[in-house]
Amino acid sequence: MYNGTQYQLKHGSVIIAAITSCTNTSNPSVMLGAGLLAKNAVAAGLTVAPYIKTSLSPGSGVVTYYLQESGVIPALEKLGFDIVGYGCMTCIGNSGSIDENIANAIEKNDLVCCGVLSGNRNFEGRIHPNTRANYLASPLLVIAYAIAGTVDIDFETDPLGHRPDGTPIYLKEIWPTRNEIQEIEKKHVIPAMFAEVYAKIETGSSNWQNLNAPSGKLYPWDSSSTYIKKPPFFEGMTKELPPSKAVSNARVLLFLGDSVTTDHISPAGSIGRNSPAARYLAQRGLTPKDFNSYGSRRGNDAIMARGTFANIRLVNKFLNKAAPRTIYIPTNEEMDVFDCAERYKKDNTSLILICGKDYGSGSSRDWAAKGPYLLGIRAVIAESYERIHRSNLVGMGIVPLQFLPGENAESLGLTGRELYNIDLPADLKPGQHIQVTVDSGKSFEVLLRFDTEVDLTYYQHGGILNYMVRKVAKA
Repeated sequence: MYNGTQYQLKHGSVIIAAITSCTNTSNPSVMLGAGLLAKNAVAAGLTVAPYIKTSLSPGSGVVTYYLQESGVIPALEKLGFDIVGYGCMTCIGNSGSIDENIANAIEKNDLVCCGVLSGNRNFEGRIHPNTRANYLASPLLVIAYAIAGTVDIDFETDPLGHRPDGTPIYLKEIWPTRNEIQEIEKKHVIPAMFAEVYAKIETGSSNWQNLNAPSGKLYPWDSSSTYIKKPPFFEGMTKELPPSKAVSNARVLLFLGDSVTTDHISPAGSIGRNSPAARYLAQRGLTPKDFNSYGSRRGNDAIMARGTFANIRLVNKFLNKAAPRTIYIPTNEEMDVFDCAERYKKDNTSLILICGKDYGSGSSRDWAAKGPYLLGIRAVIAESYERIHRSNLVGMGIVPLQFLPGENAESLGLTGRELYNIDLPADLKPGQHIQVTVDSGKSFEVLLRFDTEVDLTYYQHGGILNYMVRKVAKA
């Protein structure tokens, strides 16, 4: 039920359709093509179901300019593709919420509903928690799938809709020709547009101009702000290098499989109503409509720490289900990941992760390393790493360790419920083998993924942030 009308959702139903991405919306041919397709669709009487969350977020004001000049904006808006703003939106997971009735129907019936977007990322759990399948498409096809309402369609043989007399309307009937697109592009995409828009780029809107900006060389931290908070990364930092410490009697916070992405680790999308981050905001007087997204609150470490591993598509082997939760091993209690990490912190227990292949794949999201650091994670043992994420872990002082070829947690008989001791001698060298022992009596070697002397330097300083501060202090 949506706005008093009954609709049917099934596997493959489209619930998000977004023309988005700073890269793909900068191509005039596909954007004007989408506008012409929308114009033809409206003229044919085609519509988009109102429960589908549609949006148009171009990467530049120039796009808006030539869409307006070419006269296609009214048709796009008629189909629900209103211009909602500029910058990172659905592509990064800033889709916003969907109707509660739609979300409940999807969850109750375990439906695989879909997002279709012209973005450049579709990692699991990135676009929206309720879209388990997400497809990348050109702006024209985003509109086509929105009209169809499903990805389970063959545009060659299945109609998009029907005329009042019952005759079918096929995509090929409303698809603009190359000549039509080129003609309108030649007429309306002109150099003067770019010059005019970019001449005002530093001026901003009246709302931007009316913002009160603080003065002075140092930022005046506002303790009541839920968006920007003084970070804790330099608390307790000393002028001299801290002594090297082994990881002793560590617990496994999460026991993960293959292809855990940075979106699983640090989602950028909406803040779930029952999440640790939501509770933090509610305690400060905010209601769910003001929670916003993790991406918008990335300047608040308290939010981002609570959002670490908060993706509802995270699969933890301790639970054998998709949920942002884990097990507090000493009592076998199930709880949110952040709450579990806090419990271990009170116990003064170090934490590690055990992972499969390609840990940290996806976007090079800095909070995917900062967040685990704030949870108290000292080391990660994985079968392999995404290149940039490994570097980011090093930059936060987290030790990346890799199972030796042919070995993994399963082959070594690890359950993740053991206590782990990792020997990190003072004379570490890039790429050396490190001994790991567990309280069950097992021991095994892993590869130290400090790949360069620079990696070692960052680790010895407690991360790149501390390294840079000490370097500046000595200058």
